[in-house]
Amino acid sequence: MEKNTTSRLTLKQKIGYGCGDAGGLFTFSLMSAFFTRYCLNILGVSTEMLATLLLVWNVWDAVNDPMMGTLMDKVFAKNHDKRGKFRPWILRATPMLAVSAIALWTLPTLFDGVAMLAVLFVCKILYEGAYTMLNIPMGSMLSAMSDTDEERAQLSSARGFGSLAGGYTCSLAFPLILGIFGDTAKGYGIGATIMAICGGVVCFFHYYWTEERHNSASAEDAGNSIKVTDIFVVFRKNRAFLALCVHSLFLCSMLAITGNVGTYMYADVLGSLTMMSTASLISIPCSILTLAVAPKLAKKVGLARLICAGLLISAVLYLALFGTIMFVNIPAIVYAVWVTLASTFSSLAILMQWGMVGEAIDYNEYLTGKRTEGSIYGTFSLTRRIGTTIGSSLGVLMLGWTGYQVGAAAQSASALSGIKALSTLVPAICVLGSWFAFRFIWNITDDVRAKIAAAKQK
Repeated sequence: MEKNTTSRLTLKQKIGYGCGDAGGLFTFSLMSAFFTRYCLNILGVSTEMLATLLLVWNVWDAVNDPMMGTLMDKVFAKNHDKRGKFRPWILRATPMLAVSAIALWTLPTLFDGVAMLAVLFVCKILYEGAYTMLNIPMGSMLSAMSDTDEERAQLSSARGFGSLAGGYTCSLAFPLILGIFGDTAKGYGIGATIMAICGGVVCFFHYYWTEERHNSASAEDAGNSIKVTDIFVVFRKNRAFLALCVHSLFLCSMLAITGNVGTYMYADVLGSLTMMSTASLISIPCSILTLAVAPKLAKKVGLARLICAGLLISAVLYLALFGTIMFVNIPAIVYAVWVTLASTFSSLAILMQWGMVGEAIDYNEYLTGKRTEGSIYGTFSLTRRIGTTIGSSLGVLMLGWTGYQVGAAAQSASALSGIKALSTLVPAICVLGSWFAFRFIWNITDDVRAKIAAAKQK
C-alpha cells in the first residue's frame, strides 16, 4: 500500500500533526511537573513508597511501548486499514486518555491508606496505557505522512510547536488554577479535569486533520516476519538508533528530575510557586525562536553539530547557575531567566530529534530490508520512559535523602542545598551525556544519506 506522495503537505496537515503532541501534553505535562507533589502533599504517600510505585509503573512501560509499536505493524500488515496504520489507534486512544487522566487526579483522593494506594496504582496504569496508545502511533506517523527530508523537518517543527503549546498551556494554567482553588485535592481535580477535556478536543483535531500518505509496501511484504525480537537486530546494527536511545535516556532523566523538584525549587528555595508561570512565559518566546531558527542553522552547519553545540552551551549555563546559587541568594526572577536559557539550548536536541528518528528508521530499512516504524518508535519511546523512570525514582529518592520534610514551615539547609543541586548540577551532567551520544555514537553522514536515497530508487 503506497500512497501518492507527489502532492505537498498542506498547512492543515502540518497543524493537525502538531495537535497530537499538544493534546497529549495537556495531561502528560502534569505528570512531570505536579504528580510528585500531588502524591506526597495531597495523598500523603511517602517518598520511599512513591519511588517504588514509580519503578513498578514504568516496568509496565517496558512492555507497553514496544508491544504497542509491534502490534500496529502486524495489524496493518494483516488488515491494510484504509485509514492508515496509525490513525485508527489515535481515534481509539483519545477518549480513553481523557477519562483515565480525570480518574487519576480525582479518584485516589476519595480513599485512604491501602485502598488509596490501590486506586492510585490502577489509575496510573490505565492512564499510561492510554497515553501509549496515543503517543506511539502519533510519533510513528511522521514517516508515513512524508518520505522527504524537507517535509519531515517541517513536521518535526510542527510537532515542536504543538509540544510547546500543550506543555506551556499546562504549566501556565495549572499553577493559576491551584492559586484559585488552593494547593488541595479540589484544586488538582478541577485543574486536571479542565486539562483532560481540552486535550481530548485537540487530539481529535490531530486525527481528522492528518493523512498517512506514505505507507511503505516493504512493511507489508515483511509483515509476516515482523517479530518483537527484531529490535535486538536494530540495536546491533543501527548505531544512529542507539545514539538516539542513549540521548533519550539522559535527557528524559533530566526532564523528570527537574520536573519533580521544580515545584520545590520555586516554593521552598525561592519562595514563589507562582514564579513557575512566569518562567513558562519567559520560555515561550525562547522556544518559538529556537524552532524558527534551528532549521536554518541546521542547513548551514548540520543538525547533529547544531544539537551538540546547543547541549554544550546548556551544560555550561547549568554549571554556572549551580555554582552561583550554592553561594548567593538570587531573586526568583533571575533564576527563572537563567534556567530558561539553559533549558532552551538543551531543548534543541528534544525539539529537533523527531526528524532524526525518521532518519534512523530509513537507515534501518536500508540495513535490514524491513520498514517497521511502529516497532522502532515504540522502542525509542521505551528508552524515553526508562529515562523518565530513572529520573522520577531518583528524583524522589534524592529529595528524601536531602531531608526534605513535607509540611514543614522551613526546610533544613541540607534539604535546600539538595534541591538546588537536583535543579542545576544534575541537569548539567545529563546534558553532557546526551552530547556524548550525538558526538561519538551517531553515524549518519552525508555519504550514508546518499546510500539510503539510492537504495530507495531501486
